[in-house]
Amino acid sequence: MRKIINFNKNWSFAKDCADINAICENCEVVNLPHSWNAVDGQDGGNDYFRGTCIYTKSLAKNELPEYGKCFIEIRGANSSADLYLNGKKLAHHDGGYSTWRVDLTNDLEESNVISIAVDNAPNETVYPQMADFTFYGGLYRDVNLICVPEAHFDLEYYGAPGIAITPTVNGENASVAVEAYVKGVSGREQYRFTICDKEGNLLEVKESDKPQAQFEILGVRKWHGRKDPYLYSAKAEIMVNGEAIDEVSARFGCRSFEIDPNRGFILNGEEYPLRGVSRHQDRWGLGNALLPEHHEEDMDLICEVGATTIRLAHYQHDQYFYDLCDERGLVIWAEIPYISRHMPTGRENTISQMKELVYQNYNHPSIVVWGLSNEISIAGSDDDLLENHRILNDLVHEMDKTRLTTIAAVSMCKMDDPYLQIPDVVSYNHYFGWYGGDTGMNGPWFDKFHAMHPNIPIGCSEYGCEALNWHSSNPFQGDYTEEYQAYYHEELIKQLFSRKYLWATHVWNMFDFGADARAEGGENGQNHKGLVTFDRKYKKDSFYAYKAWLSDEPFVHLCGKRYIDRVEDVTKVTVYSNLPEVELFVNGESVGKKTAPDHFFYFEVSNVGESEIVAKAGEFTDKGIIRKVEVFNEEYRLKEQGAILNWFDIDAPEGRFSLNDKISDIMSCFRGKLWFAGVGLMIKKKMNAGKKDKGEKKSGGFDVDLKMDGGLMQMMGGFTVLRLASMMGMANVNFTKEELLKMNKKLNRIRKPKK
Repeated sequence: MRKIINFNKNWSFAKDCADINAICENCEVVNLPHSWNAVDGQDGGNDYFRGTCIYTKSLAKNELPEYGKCFIEIRGANSSADLYLNGKKLAHHDGGYSTWRVDLTNDLEESNVISIAVDNAPNETVYPQMADFTFYGGLYRDVNLICVPEAHFDLEYYGAPGIAITPTVNGENASVAVEAYVKGVSGREQYRFTICDKEGNLLEVKESDKPQAQFEILGVRKWHGRKDPYLYSAKAEIMVNGEAIDEVSARFGCRSFEIDPNRGFILNGEEYPLRGVSRHQDRWGLGNALLPEHHEEDMDLICEVGATTIRLAHYQHDQYFYDLCDERGLVIWAEIPYISRHMPTGRENTISQMKELVYQNYNHPSIVVWGLSNEISIAGSDDDLLENHRILNDLVHEMDKTRLTTIAAVSMCKMDDPYLQIPDVVSYNHYFGWYGGDTGMNGPWFDKFHAMHPNIPIGCSEYGCEALNWHSSNPFQGDYTEEYQAYYHEELIKQLFSRKYLWATHVWNMFDFGADARAEGGENGQNHKGLVTFDRKYKKDSFYAYKAWLSDEPFVHLCGKRYIDRVEDVTKVTVYSNLPEVELFVNGESVGKKTAPDHFFYFEVSNVGESEIVAKAGEFTDKGIIRKVEVFNEEYRLKEQGAILNWFDIDAPEGRFSLNDKISDIMSCFRGKLWFAGVGLMIKKKMNAGKKDKGEKKSGGFDVDLKMDGGLMQMMGGFTVLRLASMMGMANVNFTKEELLKMNKKLNRIRKPKK
């Protein structure tokens, strides 16, 4: 029988080294999982190391069991890697998020040195190359040795598990097709297949001279999401003279689903609204190098918020997390990192990554859609992009006839874009109310799309806004306060959850995550749209807004507990609960009871001295403190980290424009449009200059083409000029203080139109 040996311990690691034979004085010993960008990929500056590093480890042949074949299994090497055995190159792999294996057998000596050169440098062939997250380099998942007999279940078939299980529900029963992939067989072998229920009880055994079998499960217990995530298991064995010489097994669930353009997601014939979150896999101080307990904590938090679905963005996630999704009943969108910028030279990589994603994850009942791409049409759809999508769409349907395809389109993608006609279902990433427009635009936009395309199922694949530990009683778009994020999600919940036809909605994001190019919100190097902080230590108020709508676990949550000092005489207190009635107490005295069908309870409270606030719903309570102050506590106000210019440093004469004004307001007058046209030319000039230097830096490139079309202007209109200038740093477009002050001086000459 096969033997799997974990190979994580005591690797020699050489940073910024491409020669496996070089003697490195600065080598260090590391254990896997490991990433060399665990710190510099999260601290801002868009300067994290992107290049080649080498992992080396010795292997004595006598340490291996006596088997016919020995493979090394690499579960994640970002983003390209070469594997060497005793100096001989055996394999190359492109794609940083999938499992791949290499046969070592014929090149093993008594004493061996295994070297893996891992490279996350920018290139034009391997996705992703442009995205709003850090491309952490490293061997950041497990590495194993797998020893098998000559006749074995195939380990080189796209990194797949060697067994594919296809259940088909027929009323109260299910037929289950089991197919195994074998290698090195002589033709004289027999195959034994076994089906068990969740408790391990044997249901049926079949033997065959072919590596496939068909089963019937009578009175099948269906996998029904979070309500009943019931799993069966199938085992396949290769038999020689009545004895099993190799085996593989996998769990599976029996379920049917459809996605209806009017009724949304339907699971086992029952309408089952998909309302949930997106997840990036990284952690503060770890990058992508996660342990099982980190995945478990993430899953516990996602279940606590009440989600029924997760979009696992923007790449293949760890097998352990897909297993958790199966066990806990989360419905999954799985995708490849074909994202943001279409590369004509990257087509083969999209195909290979898609094959690995589908074949490696085929058995997971939690997965219902395969994502073809994310925001890939941000610069428009050309013929090559469309052809790439058609190839991927056809490929997925050829590999998997049981699931659907989808894409995540960006706001500026027009509703009649031909690329929306390619997948089975469509979703859009919208940030109205954060990156332009206002929160009230989201629902009507989807209504318009639904009316235009009544036969295309439409969902919302991303929406969100950023929040850190900043606070205000008068929150506004772009202030990064916890209060604005809570307001934003209250509004989006009411708009999106009330539209039954939306097949799925996914908050962006469940957790803050690393994006080293970002310089905003006062903590550089992160995207702070999470409902939970990067370290998973703090659940923001918006977390509880979703828990109130989605979770059956009774609770009450008092918002604003980090916002203690308040200047107003009467202050707003918000409470979230999934219970029907909330009573609020101030210093032990009740200020009233309220009901709220939308689960959001608002109270007006006199702010005098220091007051203890207690919210009570049924047997549940939550409490906090507010304190009357005469001057606003500046600790609550956003101060950009390392900002060239802060908002309070800017001259803003009454009745005149400044860098603190929104672009849409400036563009409302002729002189403002002329001013902005000049700024656009300056940005384009800086971007063109940056392109010339692009190949000279080992850093996170974020290269975009600036096209001032209506969609982009709609997105940009909600930014203040200062905020836009800060965010342009993600595109390697940086302004000096002198340039910003000069821009502001010109704006000060333009009068604001009279309202």
